[in-house]
Amino acid sequence: MRLLILVLLSTLAFGQDSSSVAAAQSACGPAGTQFSAKRDFSQHSLSQPEPGKALVYIIQDIGVTRCLGKCVTTRVALDGNWVGANEHNSYFPFAVDEGEHHLCVNRQSHFQMASQMVALAHFTAEPGKVYFFRTRNSGSQEQAFLDLDPIDSDQGRLFVANYPLSTSQPRK
Repeated sequence: MRLLILVLLSTLAFGQDSSSVAAAQSACGPAGTQFSAKRDFSQHSLSQPEPGKALVYIIQDIGVTRCLGKCVTTRVALDGNWVGANEHNSYFPFAVDEGEHHLCVNRQSHFQMASQMVALAHFTAEPGKVYFFRTRNSGSQEQAFLDLDPIDSDQGRLFVANYPLSTSQPRK
């Protein structure tokens, strides 16, 4: 019975159809783009959307973790273009036009397994609205997942009040 369950789960995990792969490729940016990210501990305020735009906050929540050197860096793409990255527990906002958008988050790592972790989400932006998404890990030591979930605006504001702003730029 355990073997049957294992085979079924393996088929589901490895049997992704081409539309799932195509969605990931169209939402994420070019594979070779890497970011340098750092945290600005002086920033803890919410911004207002520009006229005619919506504002998206991406919050990375890795919990209470002590890191030696650089910690977890997650790059973020919107509609196939990388827009920035979070380092450790942090957030960053960016403006979007009205309409449907596709987000992609991807761990940036020297370890192949970690760098293959991708999460996707889509949303429809309305002018003047603020959207909050949280990235975090789930799973176990044997199998880890990267999650990207919309969160309540009250929870998002709490994260922004307590986490530093992440500033990032593509590495050359």
